[in-house]
Amino acid sequence: MSIIICPGIHESNLTESFRVELLDLVSNTAIAYNAANILIYPGKDVLILSAFHIFQFLRVSLGDQLKSPIIFISFSAGVVGAIGAAHLWQLLGGRVKAFIAIDGWGVPVQGNFPIHRMSHDYFTHWSSCLLGSGQNNFYAEPAVDHLSIWKSPQTVQGCWVDSSIGIFPPKGDLTASEFLLMLLKRYEAN
Repeated sequence: MSIIICPGIHESNLTESFRVELLDLVSNTAIAYNAANILIYPGKDVLILSAFHIFQFLRVSLGDQLKSPIIFISFSAGVVGAIGAAHLWQLLGGRVKAFIAIDGWGVPVQGNFPIHRMSHDYFTHWSSCLLGSGQNNFYAEPAVDHLSIWKSPQTVQGCWVDSSIGIFPPKGDLTASEFLLMLLKRYEAN
C-alpha cells in the first residue's frame, strides 16, 4: 500500500513535520505499515494544483503499478490537484483506498472511494462538507490556525463527527493525529 502526501503552498518544513508525525503514528502502532510506501509529491507553487503532474509522479514512483492501493492525504490547495489525481488513478484502473482532505476549504471532493475531511475549525468543517465529505470527519475544537493542523496534528484537539447521523461518535474528543491513525487502521485492515 502507498500513502501519497500532497501538500499545499507553504514552507516545506511544515510538510516535513507532518511526515515525521505520520511516520511516528504508523511505527508506534500495530499497523503493518512496514510494507507501506509513503510518498510526498514534490511539486511547488502552481504544480500542486495539477492533477496530471501528481498522477505522473505516482506513475513514476510506483512503476506503473496501478493496482497498488493508495491513500491520498492532501492539505489546503493541494486538495485541488490530489482529488483530480485520485480520479485519474482510479479511471486508469488504480485503487484508491481513501482520500483525506485536510483543510481543503472550498474544494469539492467527491468520488466513489471513501472521503474524509479534517478541518482547523467548525466553520471550515461545515462549509466544506457542503461540497462533499465522507461519513467520518474531524474538526479542531478549540479552533486553531490553518497551518497548525498540518504542522502539528498531534497537538490539535478536536471532534470526530459521523456525518451520516450528524452527531459525535462515542469517543468524542481526540487529536487530529488520533483521528488520522483511526482512519489508517481502518484502511490498512481492508
